[in-house]
Amino acid sequence: MGKGPLEGLTVIDASSIVAGPMAATVMADYGASVVKIEHPARGDALRNMGLKKDGVDLWWKMLSRNKKAVTLNLSSPEGREIFLKMIAKSDVLIENFRPGTLERWGLGFAVLHSVHRGLVMLRVTGFGQNGPYSQRPGFGTVAEAMSGFAHITGEKDGPPTLPNLALADGIAGLFGAAAVMFALRWRDVGDGNGEGQYIDLSLYEPLFYILGPQVSNFHKLGLVQHRSGNRGMGGAPRNAYRARDGRWVAFSANAPAMVERIIRLLDLEKDPRFSTLAEAYKNGNELDALIGKWIQEHDCQDVLSTFEEYEAAIGPVYSVADQFEDPHFLSRQDIVEIPDPELGTIKMQGLVPRFSATPGSIEFAGPPKGAHNLEILRDWLGIPEEKLKELKEKGVI
Repeated sequence: MGKGPLEGLTVIDASSIVAGPMAATVMADYGASVVKIEHPARGDALRNMGLKKDGVDLWWKMLSRNKKAVTLNLSSPEGREIFLKMIAKSDVLIENFRPGTLERWGLGFAVLHSVHRGLVMLRVTGFGQNGPYSQRPGFGTVAEAMSGFAHITGEKDGPPTLPNLALADGIAGLFGAAAVMFALRWRDVGDGNGEGQYIDLSLYEPLFYILGPQVSNFHKLGLVQHRSGNRGMGGAPRNAYRARDGRWVAFSANAPAMVERIIRLLDLEKDPRFSTLAEAYKNGNELDALIGKWIQEHDCQDVLSTFEEYEAAIGPVYSVADQFEDPHFLSRQDIVEIPDPELGTIKMQGLVPRFSATPGSIEFAGPPKGAHNLEILRDWLGIPEEKLKELKEKGVI
């Protein structure tokens, strides 16, 4: 564990649930000082969205790690003034209110920029800051549907399939963290001359972006990709296969070398259907069926060993219980155990990616609501403790 590359950077996380907070979490993992703002009464809805242990939400513990928790009602005049004091001392603001909300409170980018010209503001919404859908409430499920992801996911004759995790939110959060760093780079060492800017990030566009060449394929070929289960579009075998002992494995032969290796493994070199790469791709469904038949006749460990011998990329389909026992996951600290005053300790995902000189660290799990009010409001902003008591009575903090 050690210092991260973002040490010295201050981030205000005024967003909620997953996408905006994910961007802030990534930055906190690598050394940024992140102040998490929540409404005094409601808090972040994420606190009540996951499974709980002893009344403590476990999703919150993971996604809010390394963040100092502060309560503040931004819609109140006193809350607005405190917020502006925070902005004056910060580098980044992350928010996900519906477009126009902060402007209605007198906290739009123009106002914040007048307080701190170097501020980078990440604005995360369902559909972006403009356009005919901008005022619609947006959640990851809607983004996963409208991005095109659900249309191509699932079995050929089955319904569109939605992921059972916050996929669109998570991808948007990672895009958001990268975008903030782009803006900071321009501000600090590019042509920005210390000038900040705001970033307009929707939930559906990052997922739409990573779906591959669908737009180009439709434009030039009139091709609409449809659901094909675990099979890809290129004709090469790619699937999840069940071994004799009931365990599942996943294999992809999308690279030509992988096709050649699986043909050798199955002793199919003399079969005219697979005598050349072109023929193998043409007869991809038949090759896929033969792979499935071979795997079904062997136990999972034998399958993995044989494929490894032929340098054909394959992997077991893991549950989280499998990951807890896997020596590779353990050796790379993919799962780490963090001390926690509420739960004793809690295990969660480790840092991704790994830096050789500035590795970053996880100092603490998600804290209770308002746990750092005194540290941030009194010690950092200089608000007297008596004033804080008054603000608490009024519901401002």
